[in-house]
Amino acid sequence: MHSSRSRRQGRHNQRVAVIGLGRFGMSLAHELMRGGWEVLGVDADEKLVQRHSDALTHAAVADCTDAEALRQLGLPDFPKAVVAIGSAVEASILVTSLLLDHGVPTVWAKAISRQHGRILERLGAHHVVLPEHEMGERVAHLVTGRMLDFIPFDEHYALAKTVAPSVATGRPLGRTRVRTTHGVTVVGIKGPGGHFTYATADTVIEPGDVIIVTGETAAVEAFANLG
Repeated sequence: MHSSRSRRQGRHNQRVAVIGLGRFGMSLAHELMRGGWEVLGVDADEKLVQRHSDALTHAAVADCTDAEALRQLGLPDFPKAVVAIGSAVEASILVTSLLLDHGVPTVWAKAISRQHGRILERLGAHHVVLPEHEMGERVAHLVTGRMLDFIPFDEHYALAKTVAPSVATGRPLGRTRVRTTHGVTVVGIKGPGGHFTYATADTVIEPGDVIIVTGETAAVEAFANLG
C-alpha cells in the first residue's frame, strides 16, 4: 500500500507545465519527456497547440495571463512550471507573477534581455535563463579558441572540453602539476573511440585525448589554447 502511494506521489512530482510553445518551449518539453516527465504544454495560439499536441503528454490552448484560466488548468498544483514565453515581455512577467502568487514551488522563466531577467528575479522567479545570451557567450568562446565545448557556471568559473595540450600528456596527471602551474583541474578524459572516464593523479593522458577541465574562466581558456 505504502509502495503504491509512493509511486503515485512520484508520478505526481514528475509533472511540469511549459507555458509558451515556441522553439525554446518545445525543445525543453521534448527533453523533459525523454527524461520521463509528464508535460503540460500551454499556449494562447490555437494553431501552435494543434501543431504540437501529438508530441506532448497534454496540450491546452489558454491565455495564462488570465488567473482564472491558469486555475482551470490546474497549474497551481504543478510542482514545477516553466514560463517559456518569447518576446511578449509583459505576458512573461504577468504569468510568472501569477504562478508565484499561486505558490507553484519551482518557477523557471525565460528572459530575452538582462533587464527582463532582473525583473523576473525581483518578482521571485526561482530560476531565470537567457538562452540567446548564454548560447552567444558559449559560442564566442568556441569560435575564438581551441575548445570543443564550453559551459560557464558564473562570471568567473567554467568547464571546457578540449584536446589535451602537450603540457598535460605523457606523464601521470599528478606529475604534470597542471593544477599548480595552470590553475585548472582535469576531471575527465576520453581516448580516441572511447568513452569519458574520471581522471585521477595516476591517469596518463596521451596526445589526441579529449579532456574535461574546470577552473576560473581565464585559466581554462589559457590552458585550452596552449596547444
